[in-house]
Amino acid sequence: MNCIHPSPDEPGFATAEMLYIDPDACVDCGACVSACPVGAIAPDSRLTENQLPFIELNAAFYPKRAGKLPPTSKLAPVLEAPKVHPRGDGPLRVAIVGSGPAAMYAADELLTQRGVRVNVFEKLPTPYGLVRAGVAPDHQSTKRVTRLFDRMAQQSGFTFFLNVEIGKHLTHADLLEHHHAVLYAVGAPNDRRLDIDGMGLTGTATATEVVAWFNGHPDYVGLPVDLSHERVVIVGNGNVALDVARVLTTDPDALARTDIADHALAALRQSKVQEVVIAARRGPAQSAFTLPELIGLTSTCDVVLDAADHDLVIRDLATETDPLTRNKLEILSKLDAAEADSTPITRPRIRLAYRLTPQRVLGQGTVTGIQFGITGTGETRTIDAGMVLTSIGYRGKAIADLPFDDAAAVVPNAGGRVLDGDVPVRGAYVAGWIKRGPTGFIGTNKSCAAETVHNLVEDYNRGRLGDPVHKPAALDKLVRSRQPAVVDAAGLKAIDAAEIARGGEDRPRVKFTGIDEMLAAAATAPKPTVGQRLMAGLRR
Repeated sequence: MNCIHPSPDEPGFATAEMLYIDPDACVDCGACVSACPVGAIAPDSRLTENQLPFIELNAAFYPKRAGKLPPTSKLAPVLEAPKVHPRGDGPLRVAIVGSGPAAMYAADELLTQRGVRVNVFEKLPTPYGLVRAGVAPDHQSTKRVTRLFDRMAQQSGFTFFLNVEIGKHLTHADLLEHHHAVLYAVGAPNDRRLDIDGMGLTGTATATEVVAWFNGHPDYVGLPVDLSHERVVIVGNGNVALDVARVLTTDPDALARTDIADHALAALRQSKVQEVVIAARRGPAQSAFTLPELIGLTSTCDVVLDAADHDLVIRDLATETDPLTRNKLEILSKLDAAEADSTPITRPRIRLAYRLTPQRVLGQGTVTGIQFGITGTGETRTIDAGMVLTSIGYRGKAIADLPFDDAAAVVPNAGGRVLDGDVPVRGAYVAGWIKRGPTGFIGTNKSCAAETVHNLVEDYNRGRLGDPVHKPAALDKLVRSRQPAVVDAAGLKAIDAAEIARGGEDRPRVKFTGIDEMLAAAATAPKPTVGQRLMAGLRR
């Protein structure tokens, strides 16, 4: 109905922090409510008290106008869906490495066409990347996008090869022998590290690692998270920092109704943390968190502003002209001011602090605090803490047999076509954060993946891609010879059913946190007959 803006074809969509419903164009059909994969849309009459600020924000996006278009409308071209030109020698075969949002959106875009086969490879026995392991456990509505991905994975022509690591079990060359193209959607798995003394002490980690620990990621179950001190400091104030602070100060009984890992819930029940300080180098106007995250945080948690920064907020508000930044400052200006390290804390809280440049982590073997320089001055400030977490961004990781731009931490590309210098690497493509860097949100990956797929299909149609050496049925045999513990769609279904059953009536699921547990659950799936396996190979 053209009533939600910015839309994917409009300027600002890729960087939008939220979408807005035009009250004049909306006809109350309700289609968007049921179509939204994360359940983020609701009638204004059904909003909770904490959600009421969004009514005013939505209205402000559409100023009173006489026949004028929305401020972002229809200034960018619409990217048409790729049209695959069928061949007599078989379908277009594409391998996708990774199974997060960018990978799943790319697979879905490819499978809008007949005569396409997509094989998705994931190194873990469970798919969906950061949606499973990187979204805070109390954001269950965001995790609902996995239902959409489940439907994508059920399409004809789609095959999962889980628990298969490219670079270990199969090489890039192996994939190209069985596919016309290989599309890497492996994200930016490495955290940017803070290069100051003391970052190797026990009690230092990254906020991303702690989120993975909350979520039961097998690689982070053993992360040494010590919550015995009353204070945790997080350096950086993006959305992930807010997520960690919120979970650390939330009542464990509320978290017990989510899919948080049991080991994390047990640790939080014993936690002595009373305050999480979120420290940023720059001022309030440069806050990295998004407006919806700030609204959600202040409506559900006890959030205070460092007393030294309250005047900064008022000053920035007086001169700021950007509407989005002004909205953030308005909310910050209403927070109670708290004197650093002196105000008695009666219940767990989050303190936002600005103009703090980290200089060194303090402690002998174990963290006892962190020293900051007050940005723009020669003064220093020390904050006592039992943990120091950093949340200052992500870096892509080099992929075997592909070029890599170490400075930008991405695979060099043009519209998703991998480049070696100025020359496209035949059959190699990228999408998501490994393509564009760690920017945007889950939905941003849809338009990013669409661009890559459009160019991949164009190359296929123009005969620029090599043909697979082997028949489709040979791939399954190769994978099982290299990785007998491969998990297929039936195995994934068994894992999913077992986790949901473990959750009982009170929790959406209780995740397996060990690879062996996952594989044991997958092994309970009915085994396909030889005939079924042969037919599956022919379909691939």
